[in-house]
Amino acid sequence: MTQLATDVTSAKNLIGPPPSQKETPLLRAWRTFFGTPLNGAISIVCILLLVWLTPKLVNWFLLDATWSGTAQDCRKGAGACWAFIGEKWRVMLFGVYPAEELWRPTLMMALFMAMIVASMFKALWRKELLYAWAATVPILLILMAGGIFGLAPVPTNRWSGLPVTLLISLFGLVLAFPLAIMLALGRRSTMPLIRMLSVCYIELIRGVPLISLLFMASVILPLFLPTGTTIDKLLRAQIAIIMFAAAYLAEVVRAGLQGIPRGQYEAADSLGLTYWQSMRQIVLPQALKMVIPPLVGTFIGFFKDTTLIIIVGLFDFLFAVRAPLADPNWLGFSTEAYVFAALIYFCFCFTMSRYSQYLERELTPERRR
Repeated sequence: MTQLATDVTSAKNLIGPPPSQKETPLLRAWRTFFGTPLNGAISIVCILLLVWLTPKLVNWFLLDATWSGTAQDCRKGAGACWAFIGEKWRVMLFGVYPAEELWRPTLMMALFMAMIVASMFKALWRKELLYAWAATVPILLILMAGGIFGLAPVPTNRWSGLPVTLLISLFGLVLAFPLAIMLALGRRSTMPLIRMLSVCYIELIRGVPLISLLFMASVILPLFLPTGTTIDKLLRAQIAIIMFAAAYLAEVVRAGLQGIPRGQYEAADSLGLTYWQSMRQIVLPQALKMVIPPLVGTFIGFFKDTTLIIIVGLFDFLFAVRAPLADPNWLGFSTEAYVFAALIYFCFCFTMSRYSQYLERELTPERRR
């Protein structure tokens, strides 16, 4: 055995260390895009398409675009008419909100975005942040509605544009999330009645489109109210969105709960924890971390689905973008308007997507690379 070990050591010394298996970035890219004949064919087609399309887009977006001037100046050019966006951006962002009060939704969105940015930092996840949100939400609503502190009252039927989209999506998702957790726990409950009610709610809401719920909240719900009782149209639409979002989020949360090993529940029981203590301290934190990607995907989908509130007479951001297209002096520039809307939606959705990846790495250190 000693002679064999000596011979092996001598052979290793003669052969030397094995070649490095580390790939260079160029080799890794080559194997990714041209590793198989099919990948190579697809990559070549995409490259040719980009070579053909990129110069046209650059010319239309930048080189041949009209950045200032009138509609006549734009019609003389061959590129995009960004002068249209410069002329109508206030209407596109704020819709029919009173022009003399536009500083209020502007301040509201600035405060809203500041709180969102602050909430993205894990170091600030303390009770003080919840208190800050509890103090900020009434300020946001007061700025939009007015009626106190010397602010002119603005009814909700004049709220429109990007502020409405942000408010409805924020409150809809934030208020739907606790309800979704309760529905997910109820669907996994051992109590037959609780489980049956949760299943019926989830399957019923998921079985109908959001448009139908908005119509019910706007048209049918007032028929069941006492005579003389009215509920604001914006509030009715918000309730419908909360109910709809909760059903979909509940299934995402339930998927995370099912992914938790049975040993975690047994460990909680062995520690003498109650059901709610084990859910709050052991099970739910692990389950929610597991489903961060589908949760964010659902958030992004509902952020874009707020455009459906137009069917019940509420004016979201997309409606506000389309409104200036009715101006006879600026007919024919719908492409620029929709590109502007797409860029705004992309900025919000891309930010949510990237933040979810960051949050997943922070909360699950074993997945860091």
